[in-house]
Amino acid sequence: MNVNTELLEYIYESSEMGVVSLTNLLKDLNEKENKLKPVISDELSFYEKYQKKAKKALEKLDVSPKHNSMMTKMMSKMGISKEVKSDNSDASIAHMLVEGLTMGVVDMETKIKNYEKDADKKILKLASEYLKFQQNEIEKLKTYL
Repeated sequence: MNVNTELLEYIYESSEMGVVSLTNLLKDLNEKENKLKPVISDELSFYEKYQKKAKKALEKLDVSPKHNSMMTKMMSKMGISKEVKSDNSDASIAHMLVEGLTMGVVDMETKIKNYEKDADKKILKLASEYLKFQQNEIEKLKTYL
């Protein structure tokens, strides 16, 4: 697989997981009074935006985006539901989201570093924007910890 495809597929799968996870989280928080819900909704919109951008870029390369497995999605849903039932405070939810975003930041930084010499500049720019989005979300969420 070429580096451009690999980088775009990572962005697509990562953003898809963000969409799935945050959609499930908002459902679990539906009848709760969390101040964090608007932040989560905004974050969801950004994940949807990056998912669409990555899909469009993959299609330009004649590549169909790979989706996360149903098992991965179900495990995420179950983990989120368990966390919300255990403690649905804004601090707990923010902590859970920061942990997920931090893993994404580390993975994205590694991919950018590994592919910066070989990947198309436009794709690297998208990867850098996605990384910056994740880093900004972490900073927003820290105020709830």
